[in-house]
Amino acid sequence: MAGKADVTLLVNPHAGRGRAAATAHQVAAHLGARGLRATVSSAESVPAMRAIAAEVVQHGDTGLIVIGGDGMIHLAIQEIAETCTALGIVPAGTGNDFATALALPGDVPAATAGIADALEAGEHRRVDLARCGQRWWASVLCAGFDSAVNDRANRMRWPHGPRRYDLALLVELARLRAVPIILDLDGRTVSLDATLVAVGNTSTYGGGIPICPRADPSDGLLEITVVGRISRRQLIRVTPTLRRGEHLAHPAVRSYRARSISVHCAEPGLITAYADGEPISALPVTAICHLGALQILQSVAAQPGS
Repeated sequence: MAGKADVTLLVNPHAGRGRAAATAHQVAAHLGARGLRATVSSAESVPAMRAIAAEVVQHGDTGLIVIGGDGMIHLAIQEIAETCTALGIVPAGTGNDFATALALPGDVPAATAGIADALEAGEHRRVDLARCGQRWWASVLCAGFDSAVNDRANRMRWPHGPRRYDLALLVELARLRAVPIILDLDGRTVSLDATLVAVGNTSTYGGGIPICPRADPSDGLLEITVVGRISRRQLIRVTPTLRRGEHLAHPAVRSYRARSISVHCAEPGLITAYADGEPISALPVTAICHLGALQILQSVAAQPGS
């Protein structure tokens, strides 16, 4: 009933140079002022944070609220997918692609008020998730040029910050090449040379790039965007259209839709797939969309189309 919801706020105390922890206590105070019971739980390691999320589910709490971005969401859904515990999101990451796709507020006060409204009304929104083996993911899985940039940046110790990704981008651009890929789309096989394969439950990655512009996290399907054989010069020219979602018109780009997709590479171990910005596995990889696998703390009035 209203005012009796139990929720846990999950936070990495060092995220944002300590700002995430302060934000969590601010959110808890606002929820408490509205008569909602909120507990702040913090942990520094991924296993410890997953243990907190698992305990929330075991206790049957109404919701788990994460303070962070797509990485924190990725961590939380490993435990709360296909459970009765709903996810609340206070965006505090670099990209916040999943929160943006769900039209959730981007600032702390509005996000907190939205979560409180949903808790008081006992409302939530069901959205799809995708799964590769035992790993759930929420936004976009990528394999190819963009995942190679992610992979290289993660292995680099210098420079720090965004410059690391800029350097990784330049290195991988010099190494750009298409490789033979086999896609299994709900049992239909497509063979082609690909520079990049992106599989979207939602449309954007990388802080708002609509790589899969037609993806809908409530239709039970995944949107697949494939960039075929393309030169470095052509890729540089196509890049600005990515921000506008106009790349599907390029002759080197193909788009598909499927509930289940397997991506195979002719050179095993060459490409590592990333989802929600996190490494998943080397190809081959199979992703399956699970309809309504996640509950989101979002009131009916705040949902798109309401």
